[in-house]
Amino acid sequence: MTTRSSEPGGRLLLAPMEGVMDATMRDLITRNGGFDLCVTEFLRVVDELLPPRVFHRLCPELHAGARTPAGTPVRLQLLGNNPETMAVNAARAVELGSPGVDINFGCPARTVNKSRGGAILLTEPETLYRVVSAVRAAVPAAQPVTAKMRLGFEDRARLLDNTWALLDAGAAEIVVHARTKVDGYRPPAYWDEIARVAEVARKRGVPVVANGEVWSRADYDRCRAASGVTDVMLGRGALALPNLAAVIACGQPPWTWEQALAAVMQLGATDIAAGRERYMPSRIKQWLKYLERAYPEARICFEQVKRVRTAAEMQAALRKGVSPPMAACL
Repeated sequence: MTTRSSEPGGRLLLAPMEGVMDATMRDLITRNGGFDLCVTEFLRVVDELLPPRVFHRLCPELHAGARTPAGTPVRLQLLGNNPETMAVNAARAVELGSPGVDINFGCPARTVNKSRGGAILLTEPETLYRVVSAVRAAVPAAQPVTAKMRLGFEDRARLLDNTWALLDAGAAEIVVHARTKVDGYRPPAYWDEIARVAEVARKRGVPVVANGEVWSRADYDRCRAASGVTDVMLGRGALALPNLAAVIACGQPPWTWEQALAAVMQLGATDIAAGRERYMPSRIKQWLKYLERAYPEARICFEQVKRVRTAAEMQAALRKGVSPPMAACL
């Protein structure tokens, strides 16, 4: 069994990747070890208090103490612009067991931004303040209210205005994706800009988490050096190399292709067992595209299965050369 090293000293968070990092993927990724916290995909809040079933559908881990099967805590993320409805839904999330609430000010999706959600609110620091203030007032003091943002929308001109808005409103932690909305996910990530946020946040004793373009231990080290922060959130890197957190936190060797393929097959088997056969092939193809970054074999595999339409055909196509995953980092 591999144990978590005391080095490098910072926390590792699993990013809330919309349309990708659902409960099944959180389970598969966190069972490899190394993560300290997961944040869910966003729950869209508009003008009403949502029923408990909606929270449980997004975060079934609420039924198990808000932890993945491997024991990693899971925090609910909300997205919206109405302070009052965000507040009551945040209170409900905590009542249902979420260890605090995260607020999404970073989603770059056009449909979300058109309805004044996600990254578009970075053009309105006053709205950030009102939303976070309302949520902070509604959530018990012992539960953290955190926020995720980008460097800005079209540019970085309001980066510090947004930082102060979150701090003044009572945010307990700020995750910064080191690109603007216009930058999207195109490299590079501007880690040095996170240092500007961290310098301000230190005056309030508020931690900052760096996010963006961390694909390896070397990237992780460069990100921390450039940003000046110790905590890092992993997103696409954790899909490209499924045991990346354990590589960083525990010194575990990167998985072989056979181990990665075993995890892909586990995703397929889980989806079938849960009655999601219809969506299983597209989910497998999606993950293979991420895996191409770390494994040349994934590109070959994708070419072989890209026309597969049924779950049974997908299982048959993948059922070769599979070895058990490496022991988790605990």
